[in-house]
Amino acid sequence: MKTTSYQKITSWIFTAVFIAFVTVFSLFDQPNALAQTEPSPVTSVPTESIPAPVLSPPPVTSPTIWSVDPVAANVSRLLTTNECVGCNLVGARLERANLQAANLEGANLQDAELEKANLQGTNLQTANLQGVDLSKANIAGANLQGANLYDADLEGANLQGVNLQGANLQKADLQKTNLLTANVQGANLLGADLEDAVLPAGIMTPYQYQ
Repeated sequence: MKTTSYQKITSWIFTAVFIAFVTVFSLFDQPNALAQTEPSPVTSVPTESIPAPVLSPPPVTSPTIWSVDPVAANVSRLLTTNECVGCNLVGARLERANLQAANLEGANLQDAELEKANLQGTNLQTANLQGVDLSKANIAGANLQGANLYDADLEGANLQGVNLQGANLQKADLQKTNLLTANVQGANLLGADLEDAVLPAGIMTPYQYQ
């Protein structure tokens, strides 16, 4: 009987010790379990900011501007209205053109082509005709007072009654021209080619001709 009671007491003590041991062990192990189960804090990784693309505005296309040839425009005006006072006609192509009684006072006709043109009675006062081709042109009765005819080609041109007072005819080609009734008072004929030209009496002095 005593042995049985002793065994029971021993069993209870052993059970109690075991329970206490398990409880203590659980308490020590709980922080580790919490540490293992607790999620680690999320470390934010800085992201590199990508600048927004800069959109350039589309290029502004200017309207096409077609260049206008001033000489061609002036030639058209001259042929339409028969006048072009002081205008630019440099290098104009006016061969055989009918410019009778046209008003070209002060116009710039340098190096223009006027071969066989009709310039009868035309006003070319103070016009620039340097290097112009007037060969075989009809210039009868035209006003060329004070005009610049330096190195101009007047070979075979009709110069009857032309006013060349004070005109510059240096080195001009006046071969086979008729200057008999032309007004050459004060004109500069130095170096002009007057071969076979019909000249007024005494016109060859005091000039020297080649």
